[in-house]
Amino acid sequence: MRANPPRSILDGPLPSAGIPQGADAGLWVRMFASALFDADFLDAEAFFGPTVSPGRADWPALNSLLPKLDVNLARKSAEAEPTPVNRLRAEVLQACRTAALHRPGLFSLTVPTGGGKTLSSLAFALEHARVHGLRRVIYAIPFTSIIEQTARVFREAVGSDAVLEHHSVLGPRPEAETTRSRLAGENWDAPLIVTTTVQLFESLFANRTSRLRKLHNLAASVLVLDEAQALPPGVLRPVSAVLDQLVKHYRCSVILCTATQPALGKVFRDLPQPVEIVPDPPGLFRALDRVDIAMPSRGKRQSWDEVAAEVEHTSQALAIVNTRRDCRTLHSRLPRGAIHLSTWQCAAHRRLLFRQIRRRLESGDELRAVSTSLVEAGVDLDFPAVFRAMTGLDSLAQAAGRCNRNGRLDKGRFVVFRPEGARAWGHVAQAIEAAETTLRHHGERPFDPAAFERFFDELYWAKGKEALDKYRIAQLLGLGVEQRREGDPLDFRYRTAAECFRMIEDDQDTLVVPYDRAARAAIATLRRDGADRHLLRRLQPFTVPVVRSAMSRLREALAVQDIDGVTVLTNEELYRPEVGLDLDLLSGPRIEDLIG
Repeated sequence: MRANPPRSILDGPLPSAGIPQGADAGLWVRMFASALFDADFLDAEAFFGPTVSPGRADWPALNSLLPKLDVNLARKSAEAEPTPVNRLRAEVLQACRTAALHRPGLFSLTVPTGGGKTLSSLAFALEHARVHGLRRVIYAIPFTSIIEQTARVFREAVGSDAVLEHHSVLGPRPEAETTRSRLAGENWDAPLIVTTTVQLFESLFANRTSRLRKLHNLAASVLVLDEAQALPPGVLRPVSAVLDQLVKHYRCSVILCTATQPALGKVFRDLPQPVEIVPDPPGLFRALDRVDIAMPSRGKRQSWDEVAAEVEHTSQALAIVNTRRDCRTLHSRLPRGAIHLSTWQCAAHRRLLFRQIRRRLESGDELRAVSTSLVEAGVDLDFPAVFRAMTGLDSLAQAAGRCNRNGRLDKGRFVVFRPEGARAWGHVAQAIEAAETTLRHHGERPFDPAAFERFFDELYWAKGKEALDKYRIAQLLGLGVEQRREGDPLDFRYRTAAECFRMIEDDQDTLVVPYDRAARAAIATLRRDGADRHLLRRLQPFTVPVVRSAMSRLREALAVQDIDGVTVLTNEELYRPEVGLDLDLLSGPRIEDLIG
């Protein structure tokens, strides 16, 4: 029979739990439910699984991480070359340490690519949490292609035992996962969490208990949103509303990080003006201006052959395009030895290619690489010349950050082109349209603050507020003053909102490819023993996203096999060492149209 709980838990009346004045009731109810669900899970776990509960303990104290980070940063500073870029990185770090003394609230950190934003923002978050007694740091990243790298940087900086890496696409390496990290992933009870914006915000609008359990642990936390301007327009208003609530009523500090000129105020217009951490962002951008920009004349388009010729005549060049199909097209027109990078290649394959690229850059060997936008954030590459297909102004700035990144040249060469016959969809198409409109007025100085202000106005606000809440989440949950209902104040459509809210339009399935010996061994284990959590983690580095229509074609061609819920490529000829998955090898009309 279960022992009676300690009297101190039940002594006296329960505290009042009224909804705070001005708080949105919908979020408050989910926060309250989160605490209740998590307490119930933990209580049941302690009773039925007493050997499991201790696995949740022994995370290092949050305040113990800052001294470790200080040692790591001091070592990096001592080893850094005495370049102007490294001096500016030190200034950014010092600005973050100074601004951490501000009281909790909404902040922005505007630092150009290569300015040391990742570790400087962590220094701000840890110092800010120490000064104000906050409980944890949550670092949310919009790009799944770099989350594992960011978590690795943080582990090196503060210790591998302090970082919880939690997301749904690229899980932590099996050797990094422990019972403790698995349990903490259920409710985010860890000092430093690295996650995706998809995981974060889809949890904030969820209705399932398994996803809600973590919400109450957002309270009294430092929440860092990396590349905050990358939020899809269709969810901007509900996301802004929930961030505002976290700051005002749940003692959170929110840091909006961006490598784009100071224009976050134009994106987050529904939020109060944030406190800028860096004293003079425009001056910092001028000081870190490391490239000469060549924009195409109005209306000018180039064939892929013309673009390839320009890239080929440059000894070390990176070309970035908007789709995987465009990447394959341009790569096919370059000489043998050019490197192809896209999500048609699994993560393990791309890691090998990144090592090759860095080695050839350092040695000064000839090098041409073609990539999708996966290289534009958080990937430390330093090319003397970068070519970029027309895209949103923010992505152009990110691409320019791969050019002369470390300031070793007086100026790098950054060339923008419009490829003939290229197509774009969704957010990218909207961003191109907004960029073209902006460049008609700011073509001479495309990266000036005024240009970014106009770009974000065009991208987010020109189509009206309704376009910024595509799924009507504010109406379903009563978010914001204008949405609060008369009559029943708790008449919320939680299930409908959870089903509707999408950070990304996901029409893709995941395919495991037999890339190397490790992949084949993991697939053999899957065939023999079936899928379990540990094996799925082993398989993650060997996955490729494939749109569902293309996956159907693969099944029709008997090129894949479904094993215990995991789809595996069985026709190994479809995965090529140079370019990864190549569905053009399948018979049938215009398969390439299925897999942009």
